[in-house]
Amino acid sequence: MKLISWNVNGLRACTKKGFLQFLASCEADVICLQEVRAFAEQLDPIVQNPPGWHVYFSPAKRPGYSGVAIYSRKPADKIETSLGNERYDIEGRFIMARFGRTAIACVYVPNGSGKNRDNSRVGYKLGFQSAVKSRIDRAKKYGPVYIAGDFNTAHEAIDLARPKTNKKTSGFLSEERAVISHWLAAGWIDVFRKQHPKESGHYSWWRQGGNCRADNVGWRIDYILASASAAKKVSDAFILDSVTGSDHCPVGIDILFPDSKGTDMLTH
Repeated sequence: MKLISWNVNGLRACTKKGFLQFLASCEADVICLQEVRAFAEQLDPIVQNPPGWHVYFSPAKRPGYSGVAIYSRKPADKIETSLGNERYDIEGRFIMARFGRTAIACVYVPNGSGKNRDNSRVGYKLGFQSAVKSRIDRAKKYGPVYIAGDFNTAHEAIDLARPKTNKKTSGFLSEERAVISHWLAAGWIDVFRKQHPKESGHYSWWRQGGNCRADNVGWRIDYILASASAAKKVSDAFILDSVTGSDHCPVGIDILFPDSKGTDMLTH
């Protein structure tokens, strides 16, 4: 099974830049999208319901803003889109699909910088992550859990090209990084970093303009975190930095499910 996560920076725009071609060629079983920035009915029918896929959306109430989605080869047994807090739910930043005992959550963590780049949304960002963790901690009591999405935080200096000049920038503030550390200390596993513990230069987002992507001046802010039982099933973790169409690139993992009877892998 292959799980991929991608902040598409507007699904309508990404569709014009090759999203459907990626969907057809990526060999994924589940794709988690962030920053969809559209209601389902605003998308082309082929994007709403592509052949061979089941699609679930959680849009923001505000038009053209935020929004997450899950594309799955198999139908989900259950879909959840609420954290139980209207303050966070109205922004369309959380959706979780259950496939048997396995849960896959797609999250789009807010940027803390605010409209004036004054870090005014850091409090909201931290509160959202706390609400997500409470919900996900409950989910992992029932089986393996994967959390895929844009966390809008580079955890360590190795996760961005220029850590020294970004210490006061949202995305690399100490209190934001501490949240990731707290998750890891609580048993969640950053599967890419586990498999590539000391490798620098691996990024998933680059500022637009300034030749940042070509020069690989980026940040690794897109993650797949796994519960302990889920992480044991991961055979590979990767960043598809050659895929364009957004200012982010897809990240993903391969998951092995022992399956001697040939039954549906997603139910294990």
